[in-house]
Amino acid sequence: MLNPSKRLSRPLVWAFCILAIAASCFAGGLYVGRAGTTKAATSVVGDKTVEGTGSFPPAGTVDNKMLNFSQFWDLWKTLKLKYYDNVSEEKMFYGAMSGMTAALGDPYTSFFEPKIAKEFSDSLKGEFEGIGAEIGVRNNQLQVIAPLPGTPAEKAGILSGDYILGINGTSTEGMVTEEAVTLIRGPKGTTVTLKIGRLPKSKSPASKSAATSTKEEPIIKEYKIKRDKITIKSVILTWPKDGIAMIAVTNFNQDTDVEFKAAVDEALAKNAKGIILDLRNDPGGYLDRSTAISGEWVGDQVVVSERRKGKIIDEFRGTGNARLKSIPTVVLVNQGSASAAEIVAGALQDYGLGKIIGMKTFGKGSVQDYSEFDDGSAIKITIAEWLTPKGRSINKSGIQPDIEVDRTIDDYNENRDPQLDKALEYLVSPTTTTAK
Repeated sequence: MLNPSKRLSRPLVWAFCILAIAASCFAGGLYVGRAGTTKAATSVVGDKTVEGTGSFPPAGTVDNKMLNFSQFWDLWKTLKLKYYDNVSEEKMFYGAMSGMTAALGDPYTSFFEPKIAKEFSDSLKGEFEGIGAEIGVRNNQLQVIAPLPGTPAEKAGILSGDYILGINGTSTEGMVTEEAVTLIRGPKGTTVTLKIGRLPKSKSPASKSAATSTKEEPIIKEYKIKRDKITIKSVILTWPKDGIAMIAVTNFNQDTDVEFKAAVDEALAKNAKGIILDLRNDPGGYLDRSTAISGEWVGDQVVVSERRKGKIIDEFRGTGNARLKSIPTVVLVNQGSASAAEIVAGALQDYGLGKIIGMKTFGKGSVQDYSEFDDGSAIKITIAEWLTPKGRSINKSGIQPDIEVDRTIDDYNENRDPQLDKALEYLVSPTTTTAK
């Protein structure tokens, strides 16, 4: 039986939250009810009751009338009788459900066995042990979406966009995120070795144009990372220049709206003349936190729309008081900005209330519904996609910056931040700052 569901706006897969921060699920008021079941037979295996072992699926759930569901049980019986070794019926059962979701070909639609589902729920508490990196699958390859500030992953030198080629000597070819999480996570103080493939970043516009003409080979290196307890502060206020407040939002978790409001209070109290909203490497989170933050600029206007099967089914409005509407604002984004971060950036860009500087965002603009079964297992299903107020799809497309500025590997190593420099330049003299 399915329990009341939650909505997820997190990029890629649930594994993000286990490795790095609180998951991006949020209350959406959506309820997935239990479909009627047709019980052709009921039997007992061990202490578990087996239901629905007939040839008929639940009424109204299958369009193809030629499908014979008794074939599933024929296969089950054949494996039990002929496989050379003892088989775990529980593994077969959960494996079949995982295979059904994987067949959809959507990296955001996943089935979780009870143990994994519990870890997912536990991660919502915002404290856990791991390396502090958001990961997911892009182009059928495990990839780092973003290392979180101050975490073991960042300290080890892991960067957004890195490909994870191996984990503790095991190749990740064809590996789903759930399996990767099982291998990467572990107790505080233990070590995990990641084989990383990193595409070299250009050092100048000239080298960039030359690099695009030939296929770049990744630089491969192994990183040994000591796991630690991960606790993420979601909002950080700094003053990179007199009168310019920079509010970095690392993720949209349970406390983000409260912390962000406090940062805005301080910025206004100190008469900030410009605001830099730093959403770089922010993998997203709770939807209502994104509408609360956006509302500090857009008020109660539409922040994001939800589209399903070509139709707008819902709109979500800002919940702030537009206190920052009249203050010049720059939003910093990069390839690690995703989901709720893209919602905020897209809204401010559409309303002309923030100049977007950096690199194109990740492009995770789909809605996930999360529901738990009675046995503790769970299902996360993509049910819709996000649109900006002007109707632009965030999913796969991402948010294109108004002013494109990269931050190269050399910039990181030398502690340079040309994206921040461009933001400060724009706020000081916006009329002379142009896109490159």
